[in-house]
Amino acid sequence: MGGAVIMIILLVVVMPVAILLSGALAAALIGGLIKKDVDKTHKESELFGLSESNPWSQEKASD
Repeated sequence: MGGAVIMIILLVVVMPVAILLSGALAAALIGGLIKKDVDKTHKESELFGLSESNPWSQEKASD
């Protein structure tokens, strides 16, 4: 009986969490690799500086 309870807990709680976390980790790794490649490929673009800027910084642009 105890083994069945442990298996139910594993299947209902542990497995979905592990699957979601592994998917998030894979997405982060793939996203980081793609961003690094695209940044290297498009280094000369005028939009590169905009993509690397922080819109929440307190620096004001001079008018």
